[in-house]
Amino acid sequence: MKTVNDFNFKDKKALVRVDFNVPQSADLKVTDNSRIVAVKPTIEKILNDGGCVILMTHLGRPKGKVSEEFSLENIIPEIEKVFGKKVQFCPDCMGEDAKNMTGCLKPGEILLLENLRFYEEEEEGNVEFAEKLSKYGDAFVNDAFGTAHRAHASTAVIAQFFPNTKFFGLLMAKELRAIDKVLKDGEKPVTAILGGSKVSSKITIIENMLPAVDNLIIGGGMAFTFVKALGGQIGNSLVEEDKLRLALEILEKAKAQNVKVHLPIDSVIADEFSNDAEIKEVDVYDIPEGWMGLDAGKKTQLMNHDVIMNSKTILWNGPVGVFEMPNFSAGTVALGDSIAEATELGAFSLVGGGDSVAFVKQFGYEDKVSYVSTGGGAMLESLEGKELPGVKAIND
Repeated sequence: MKTVNDFNFKDKKALVRVDFNVPQSADLKVTDNSRIVAVKPTIEKILNDGGCVILMTHLGRPKGKVSEEFSLENIIPEIEKVFGKKVQFCPDCMGEDAKNMTGCLKPGEILLLENLRFYEEEEEGNVEFAEKLSKYGDAFVNDAFGTAHRAHASTAVIAQFFPNTKFFGLLMAKELRAIDKVLKDGEKPVTAILGGSKVSSKITIIENMLPAVDNLIIGGGMAFTFVKALGGQIGNSLVEEDKLRLALEILEKAKAQNVKVHLPIDSVIADEFSNDAEIKEVDVYDIPEGWMGLDAGKKTQLMNHDVIMNSKTILWNGPVGVFEMPNFSAGTVALGDSIAEATELGAFSLVGGGDSVAFVKQFGYEDKVSYVSTGGGAMLESLEGKELPGVKAIND
């Protein structure tokens, strides 16, 4: 894996694709700067070598139209705060301004180009657009794992114009190693925890992971499709009726590969989808009509804890309850506690996927697990075994 550590950027202009698609408040202030913080080591390496940095990113979905709301000028104060230095801004990523400003950049300086998605050519993967961008730099660095699954002009197409000077940023390298640590060389026993609402969105992940894991904990709404397929009464719980046969096939495949599948034992149920609903705890195979399972019960929490404490490598993707409602967060909190404890005792834990990442940030588990992935879609496609366009472009 060729990273920025394999090159000296002295007197070189590094064109760095980052993922600064950060959440903002109503007055356009950055509310979570973790994606900016994550690329700081890459930027510092280039600057310390004596190079300069041209940052490229998108923000939101402007669909090729220039808009104040999606202007990157709004996030400059946060970038400067994180990097601890001044960041120049080019109000257009194309044209004479961009050409002049990138041309005049001196060692140690940082320039941010305006939102790439103000041009439709970016998402179209337009070769001419990518070639124009490539003219600004001597080297191309991709440190945008969050967009690595997109074959866009600045994430994948541009790399062909840097046959000998294209590199992974340190964040990208970290992300790819973390996934390899689970899928390829994870210390056994390896446990994957898959939650969330739908089996259909996780099928390819499950099938791709079976050869790599020893245990598969299935929780959240998707568990009820398995429970119903096995003959359980699930009341009004979430279910994908057209996936019942598939659920049984997955269980058969797991058995054939000696993977232990752990389904919930009990469930915290409610008579409506509300934090103020009436709740009780019952056997997961015996949920009465008119009631729905919204969280993992105490027996399930204990079972999950035992499996996790006997694991050396842990992947967590998806909550096991509706943690956004306090009355149905206990199962996911217990899961977070178990993973944190196993990590402290030496296990490697990787957390990825939008809802799991939101949970660990909201409940303060970020420093209690080994690695929290910055890329939702990219992480999921990696787990499905797909080669990401942004990764392939550097490796080719």
